[in-house]
Formats: sequence, C-alpha cells, structure tokens
Amino acid sequence: MASLLQGRLPINQDLLLMQKGTPMRKVRSKSWKKLRYFRLQDDGMTVWHSRQAGGSAKPSFSISDVETVREGRESELLRSLAEEFPLEQGFTVIFHGRRSNLDLVANSVEEAQIWMQGLQLLVDFVTSMDQQERLDQWLSDWFQRGDKNQDGRMSFREVQRLLHLMNVEMDQEYALQLFQAADTSQSGTLEGEEFVEFYKALTKRTEVQELFENFSADGQKLTLLEFVDFLREEQKEGDRASDLALELIDRYEPSESGKLRHVLSMDGFLSYLCSKDGDIFNPTCLPIYQDMTQPLSHYYINSSHNTYLVGDQLCGQSSVEGYIRALKRGCRCVEVDIWDGPSGEPIVYHGHTLTSRILFKDVVGTVAQYAFQTSDYPVILSLENHCSWEQQQVVVHHLTEILGELLLSTTLDGLLPTQLPSPEELRRKILVKGKKLRTLEEDLEEEDEEEELESELEGEQEAEPELQAQSESEPQELSPRSKDKKEKVVMCPLFCPPPCCQIMVQAPIPKPGFLLFPKQKSKPILCPSLSALVVYLKSVSFHSFAHSRDNYHFYEISSFSETKAKSLIREAGNEFVQHNTWQLSRVYPSGLRTDSSNYNPQELWNAGCQMVAMNVQTAGLEMDICDGLFRQNGGCGYVLKPDFLRDAQSSFDPERPVSPVTAQTLLIQVISGQQLPKVKTKEGSIVDPLVRVEIFGIRPDTARQETSYVENNGFNPYWGQTLCFRVLVPELALLRFVVRDYDWKSRHDFIGQYTLPWTCMQQGYRHIHLLSKDGTSLQPASIFVHICIREGLEGDES
Repeated sequence: MASLLQGRLPINQDLLLMQKGTPMRKVRSKSWKKLRYFRLQDDGMTVWHSRQAGGSAKPSFSISDVETVREGRESELLRSLAEEFPLEQGFTVIFHGRRSNLDLVANSVEEAQIWMQGLQLLVDFVTSMDQQERLDQWLSDWFQRGDKNQDGRMSFREVQRLLHLMNVEMDQEYALQLFQAADTSQSGTLEGEEFVEFYKALTKRTEVQELFENFSADGQKLTLLEFVDFLREEQKEGDRASDLALELIDRYEPSESGKLRHVLSMDGFLSYLCSKDGDIFNPTCLPIYQDMTQPLSHYYINSSHNTYLVGDQLCGQSSVEGYIRALKRGCRCVEVDIWDGPSGEPIVYHGHTLTSRILFKDVVGTVAQYAFQTSDYPVILSLENHCSWEQQQVVVHHLTEILGELLLSTTLDGLLPTQLPSPEELRRKILVKGKKLRTLEEDLEEEDEEEELESELEGEQEAEPELQAQSESEPQELSPRSKDKKEKVVMCPLFCPPPCCQIMVQAPIPKPGFLLFPKQKSKPILCPSLSALVVYLKSVSFHSFAHSRDNYHFYEISSFSETKAKSLIREAGNEFVQHNTWQLSRVYPSGLRTDSSNYNPQELWNAGCQMVAMNVQTAGLEMDICDGLFRQNGGCGYVLKPDFLRDAQSSFDPERPVSPVTAQTLLIQVISGQQLPKVKTKEGSIVDPLVRVEIFGIRPDTARQETSYVENNGFNPYWGQTLCFRVLVPELALLRFVVRDYDWKSRHDFIGQYTLPWTCMQQGYRHIHLLSKDGTSLQPASIFVHICIREGLEGDES
C-alpha cells in the first residue's frame, strides 16, 4: 500500500535516492562499528535496514520518532573517531524522549548530505501535519507491519494477524463481515482506501454517537444552538460558548456546506472531541499565561540533578547529551560537577566513581548552544567546584569567553538589589550558582573602590620585584568572614596578575606593595574571579530557619538532601514555606540513589521549594509528575507558585493544612479507550486494560482509584465507571491517568499515562492522549472521560 500521505509528501531528489538504499556504518562505540544497508520505504515515512544488500530487512525507525538530525561534528562519539572517519561523512539521528541516538557514517560526504537533508525534510513535514494526516500516517505504519509479504495488499489472513498486533480480539465471522464489506473491488484483498474503510468500521464510536444524539434533534447534525447548549452545559465553557461554537464548527466540520449552515456533523463532532480543543488540558494554559515579573523565589524552577549523566551514578556515561536533553525539555537549572583534568583542562563527572569524563569547555559550549532553544527564561548553572586554583581560572575563562554576553556577571543595573530579579528581567541570561567569598554588598562596594584606586594608582602600575615574586607563590585558603568583626575584604590595590590578585582579609587598605596573606594552608581556596561570577545565587550552608533570617541575604541559596528537606517539612512546615517566599531552596536526591532513581517532588513543592532537582535521564512516576507540572506556561521551565506560598506571612503548613481556598470534589467518569498499544513483553497476547487515576498533592489529598479491567480488548475497551475524589488544596494537586494491563500475578504492566496540574484541567467530555513511560506520544492511543468539579466536599456519588 502506498502511503496515505503520498501526493502530500514533498517530491525531492534526496528522498528518491534514499529509497534506493545506502550502505552506512552504524556506530555504537569506538569498538562497535557495523556496516548496514539503510533504505527509506516507499511510504516515505519509515526507514528499514538489513545486514547486507538485498537481505532480509526490518524496521529501523519511523520518521515520527525523529526529533532532528545533527552533523557529525556535533556528536561526541563521532568526534572521538575523527581519525578513522571524516566528520563530514557522519551524522546523528536524534529521537524523541530518552531513546539512544543513532550515529551513522556514510561512504561519502555527498551521501551523508543526502540523508541529512532528506531526513530533516521529512521531520519538518511530519511536524507540520494536521490531525487527519497523523492518523493517515499511523494507519500507513500499521499497514506496513501487517502486509507481511510487502505486496501492497492485505489478505484476510494478514488482516487477522494485524488485528492481533493492534490489540483486537474479534470474532472471526464478524471480522470477515467487516473485511468483505470494505473489499469493494471484490479482489479478496484490501488496498489503500479499502483498508481505511475497514479501519473506520473497526473504530466506530457508539458512546460518542449516543452523546451526539442526546443533543441532536434529528440525530444527523448539531445545529449552532444545539452545539452551544452542549458547550455550555457539558463542557462548562460559560459565556464564551456562543463564539466558541462558531470557531469550532469552522475548524472541525469537514463539510463546506455544513460550515456555511453553521452545523456540526457526527464526523465533525468526533474531530472536535479528539482535538486539542477537546483535550483534558486547557489550551489557555499551554502558552505562557502566568505573571513572569515576580522574584525568582516565587516560582517552581524545572531543575536537573547530575545533568551530565545519561546512566547510573557509579559506572554510567557522562555526556553533553544529558545537557542537551535537559535543556530541550525545559530544565532551567543544570548541575555541573567540575574536577581537575589532564592538560590543565577541567573535567565534568561524578567524582570518585567510574563514570566517564567530559570536558568542562564542551559542557559550556553545549549550554551556550541549547540554553534558549526551548525557553527564553534564565538558565542556572549549579557549579559543584572541586578544582584547584589554577583550573578554576580556566573555568572562569571558559565561562566568560564561551558564554559572552549571555553570562550574568554583575547585578542587572549595577546597583544593590532589594529582592531577587524576575524571570522576565533575566531573559536569555545564564546565572552561576556556587560558593562566594563575600557578600554582594561588598562586591559592589569593591567595584566603586577599584574605580577610585585605578585613577589614583594609574601611574604606579609597574610592580616592584618583591611583588612579582609573591605573585608566583601558591595562594592559600582564606578564613571565613565573620559578621561580628568589621574586616575589610579588598582586592590587591596594585591589580597585579593572578595568583596575587586574590581577595584578602585586611585592615584598612595598606600602602601599595604591602600584602597580608592568611597563614593556614589546608586546601585550595576559591578563586576570586570565579567567586565574582556568582551574583544572585550564592551557596550557603543551612543551619536553621532562624539562622537564615538573622544572617543570610535574599540572594543566598541553601541546598538540602531529600531526607533533610522532608524532615524539615514534617518538623517546621510553615517555617519552610515562609523561608521559601524570600530565599531559594534547592533539593537534591539522596546519595544512596546510585541507580539515578528519583524521589516524588510533590512533597517538596508543597512547601514552596523552588529547585527540586530530578534525575531527568530516569523515566518513571516521579518524572511524570515533574513533566506534568511544567507542561503548563509554555513549558518555559518556570511555574508561578500559588499565592499562599508567596506570602511572607503565610500560615500555610503542608503537613497541617487549613485550606486557603474552598475544597473541591472531582467526579471522573472513565468511559472508553482507543487504540491502546501492546505491552512489549506480551507480544503474544491481547491486553486486559484498566485505568488508574492518581492524585498527588498535600498528604490528605494524595489518593488513587482504578476501574475494573476489560478482558482482551486494547483497541476500543469500554469501562463506563465513575471515580470520586475530595481535594482540600486543589492549587497544589496534580492528576495522573495511568492505563495498565491487568495481571493477577504482578502489579499490572504499564501501557501509557498522562499527568497534568489540577488547575489546567478542563471539565466535560474530554480525551486524554496517552504518553509512553518515556514521555513521548502514543498517538492515537487515548482514553475518553467526563470531568466534573464541584465546590466543597461532597459524599461519594459514584
């Protein structure tokens, strides 16, 4: 079967050459390089490969799985093989989600260019496809899988096999009836549009037909008034229902005459329900809709832990790919562990482990390239500095030279601020979080003094011989600054080169030539030039909330292990909430999580912690919750906290909540499912799906309920069951819908999920489009539900 998209696909010489097939080396490591024959299928949407020319081929990837294509020089792996293969002959296929990249090396630069340009052309085409085109492509993919002998036709035997692959357990006689009805050519096989008609018969939505007929006077169409009634009564669209009805008819009614008469057919009604407008996620929450002018401490910030790792924390691989993936999925705080490396170049890895090493300068270059591709709002580099004085200076060089104007190295206006700046003020700026030798006030005072000294000492820039000798000595560690002693912290007044120009604790400024060095010599000290790059995010140790109030500034930030943070929430939840209204907190996973597993971030968000760092390389429930929260507000990585977590006098305690707003009751009718995928570990069976709804919020609100399972039907299962939840603090709640394959011997196998904030949920009849464990789309898999939210706590009405 030719692709249903043929005729709409771009006609391109590169694509024609790709369809002929090309031998290329598939590269997995320095030692694993295998010759494979890659060919773009005639459908223009799938790439297959074989071990040898003309050999048995199998699917390699679908174009819809590809995010982008990169040149060989951008691949760490291909760069490591530059002596073996010219980089111009290599390229990398980048997939959505956490799927490993595919590195390929062609036999010539021309062949590499053909595949790079052709693949990118197809990726751009898929990205621009509308809903119907995506469905056509999905059908075409299935046809390719079911057409075992690849003759472009499907016999009834092949259809039976395909039904099994598609999760359909169907009576053979009924299946034959549908097959014969679709075979209008009476050839005994299905081709093109015949297969489409067969699919339509399979997917007839009786539950949607009944809903349509409930509002349609004649059962054939919805008039404008009937559709307005549906939008107002069921979809809770309120006063906007009239204007919205006209927009939706124009958008989803397939018939031009229907559009002119302002009526909606059954096909148009179904198209609306399956669209973004009929999605459970409110489309008004998709763009940036929140106030972005409040201090940083008022936002949840999408944060990554051990960003350089793409595996575990003991022997895993370190890669700049970790930074690329984190930044492209909206992370605004990435972690960089810096250690002394060979040849004077700092390296990044998980210290004292067997994880691989990458160059710090490569990390900085990657951040510069990808920092603002997804979001314009500020990126925070959380530096864990373990370097010697000399290599710290290299760190400073790379940060300033590579990042350039992107790097924030002083306050926004050069003046002393009274609160943290806002994400809006910091657009397209990269901030350094780390240790600092002194206060921001002293830094700014120092700058003023230096300007005065520069003019006074302009004629005394030639250093005396003894000063030159001192400049070559090893710098020594500074004693901590005491708040009780009025010591002056200044730079060397002669501005001589490092390491002399370190910050020194001194009495009033001495005459030029007199330097006072501390005596102790324990470990390398913090390089002043690196210290100076830390502006609004000075790392300080946490002692107690009272100590922070009395001794710390708003631009100082404390880090907490998950264990410590959870303990503080239990012991002093309200104090933690108040602390987080004026100062940033970063929470990181326990050091015992050597497998890079994650904790549930919800408990930390409940206390207003802003930077709850996650191992984004590890899929699962915890990352679903994190992705769910940051799915709103344009995916920009900043989400405004509820007002009761921004009030410095807040009385809210996440452990003992007195609801700041009216509690709510949620009724969810789980109606049906559509085209649920197979569980990969169970290829030989049909799934028995059930739906579990989970609420995450404050402790009393956290709950879960599930439907019964439907036996042997993953194609169009029907549940028709209602679940009831009572929620005290809906502003903090997230919902997770999970579809699982019932298994009495185990915890049920995962099929798909979708997670979203309570505040972004639409009421009425809604489709929930499922995502994989990896967070990628399972199009067209969905579940159909009815959502009803009522004020106050009601009894169980299920």
